[in-house]
Amino acid sequence: MLPAGTPAHRRVPVTERVTNWSLRHRAAAILGWLALVALAWAVGAFVPGTDARSSPAGDAGTGQAVLDRQSTREPFWENVLVQPRSRPAAADLVTTLTTSGAAADIRSQVSADRRSELVTFRITGSGAEIRARLATATAAVDAVAARHPGVRLAQAGDLSVAGAVDKSIKDDIGRSEARSLPITVLILLVVFGSLVAAAVPVLLAGTAVFATFGFLSVVDDWIPVNSATSAITLLIGMAVGVDYSLFFLRRAREERAHGVEESIRIAARTSGHVIVVSGLTVVLCVTGLLCTGLDNLRGLTVGTVLVVGLAVLAAVTVLPATLSLLGSRVDRGRIPWLGRRRTRSRFWAGVATVVTRRPALWSGAATALLVLLTVPALGMRLQDPAPTESLPRSIPVIDAAARVQEAFPGITMPAHVVLWNTRGGPVDTPALRRAIGELTAQVPQPACVVPVDQALVVRIPLGGTGNDEAASRTLTALRETLLPRTVGRVDGVGYAVAGRTAEAHDFTTQVLARAPYTFGFILLLAFVLLLVVFRSVAVPVVSILLNLLSAGAAYGVLTLVFQGGFFAPLLGFTPYGGVLGWLPLFLFVLLFGLSTDYHVFILSRIRERRRPGVPARQAIVEGTASSSGVVTSAALIMTGVFSVFLSLAAIEYKMLGLGMAFAILLDATIVRGVLLPAALALLGDRLWRREAVEDLKTPSRTLHLS
Repeated sequence: MLPAGTPAHRRVPVTERVTNWSLRHRAAAILGWLALVALAWAVGAFVPGTDARSSPAGDAGTGQAVLDRQSTREPFWENVLVQPRSRPAAADLVTTLTTSGAAADIRSQVSADRRSELVTFRITGSGAEIRARLATATAAVDAVAARHPGVRLAQAGDLSVAGAVDKSIKDDIGRSEARSLPITVLILLVVFGSLVAAAVPVLLAGTAVFATFGFLSVVDDWIPVNSATSAITLLIGMAVGVDYSLFFLRRAREERAHGVEESIRIAARTSGHVIVVSGLTVVLCVTGLLCTGLDNLRGLTVGTVLVVGLAVLAAVTVLPATLSLLGSRVDRGRIPWLGRRRTRSRFWAGVATVVTRRPALWSGAATALLVLLTVPALGMRLQDPAPTESLPRSIPVIDAAARVQEAFPGITMPAHVVLWNTRGGPVDTPALRRAIGELTAQVPQPACVVPVDQALVVRIPLGGTGNDEAASRTLTALRETLLPRTVGRVDGVGYAVAGRTAEAHDFTTQVLARAPYTFGFILLLAFVLLLVVFRSVAVPVVSILLNLLSAGAAYGVLTLVFQGGFFAPLLGFTPYGGVLGWLPLFLFVLLFGLSTDYHVFILSRIRERRRPGVPARQAIVEGTASSSGVVTSAALIMTGVFSVFLSLAAIEYKMLGLGMAFAILLDATIVRGVLLPAALALLGDRLWRREAVEDLKTPSRTLHLS
């Protein structure tokens, strides 16, 4: 049944039909959403399961798979730096660790400059005992340090560094949650000027994120979901959820003169349609990450798809029901001088007017600016940071690891050469031991051999920082030359190089190898989707070019700041000469999806003006004026949310935060506010010519697609 006042010839679009159902069954829509959120929480809390482990890429993944098949785990090793070198302190440390029962295989070595000594030991025990034994060993080190106040004893190893990284990530996630919410609420208060209107988007986005985490707890049984996935899912969910609610609510307020329910229907027919298209674009673009075949990105893909899908569902179902239930009360809690109901931005109208008068000049200037910002990206070097480069040295364990690294290069991130019997059974034989001796004699740092059930692991320091070019050269030589000439000659022995350096190297290699497929998938997808929505070849071509310019500028700024070190003191990090390996690909995928949000929204408003016969330039100005204000508000929310990452400790989060915040702000201002109107003005009537013909053939589709 059509709503009152709906022309009989007009086909009601799906979004409006869903909204009509929500308006007729407000209680069912709201309670159904709450039931879905409760179900997600219950499933996540009570459904048993075990967390899936991610498998590294390439050769490192092969080695890790062999170790996973063993009945025992590779032991954890800790390092204690004695500085300056003190024989009494080192002897006391060895004795104390031995009597503690928490350490075994204790050994020591002296640095090249003879100023430092390193005591290395294996943590005894297994399973749940490990953490307790680590605490016992750490207490023993502290006791020795207290007896030798003139000597620094700095402990850093497999478990202690991993524990510091885990704690830092948890603290960062807590800080991001605490800081993103006030920023979002403040911007919404400025936009709406009402406590109730500002609260609605936050509550809907928050419940969507909450439900996503519940479902992810179940997905985690099959797909690895790490802490970085949780943090990124939280911020994307809040940003997208609030944006979609903002688009819908602003349009409903603009149409309030038609009555509460009719204004909601108009919002569903226009902004609701845009929300569905935008959400679908984000979801499909993010699935492009699956082309990489990397486990870590699979969890990130699933988290993003879930949270965006739930945000879209909330925007077209429970949001209309809530607005209908609140009616005029949505404006309760008014704040004076804020949120005045403007349906037209005078600032963006002025910008669009100036730009469309001389489109060639302004499009050239904006393009030149974006290309200039892109230039530094030509020298981008993909490299994951070591823990000592990721986290600040104000963390004691990280400072200890950095000191160990300075005195004994590569010792904190050794290569783990995994050896196994390709025919099954134990691999340890006299012939293999002789080959291992030949191998370790050719490496610059002392190595150690560790039995792991039927396999052997040879821990070989790679030198350098563990992940720089020097370490990469050693890793390549180890794989391509040293291992084939030594253990590779022993019959029936398989080998692979694992460890942090190898994992990061193989991960980046696979990302680079699969990137063309991911880029091609997303570009083709975006072209087809926008072609279907706007029925114009020019629209997707322009959109793709603008998105590429926006992504390139973000890459350039990332390279300039984090690889080049610009603003490093201001942002609180130390540059390490590279950019996180997976970040450029992830930024491209996410930015392409999110920027389509704004693009579709602005183009839809321009098309609404163009269809009644308004001249192209006037339609561009009026469409930009009526949409860019909302887009800017939405972009400010996203920018504010992602800027929170800049205040976190880990350099990886700072990179993600700056890249996303800068790209979104640039996209919503220079790209959509200047370059898009200029490009549309250059194309003129040619942009909409085919669509106009289609509309003449099928007039009933006009309102459906607006």
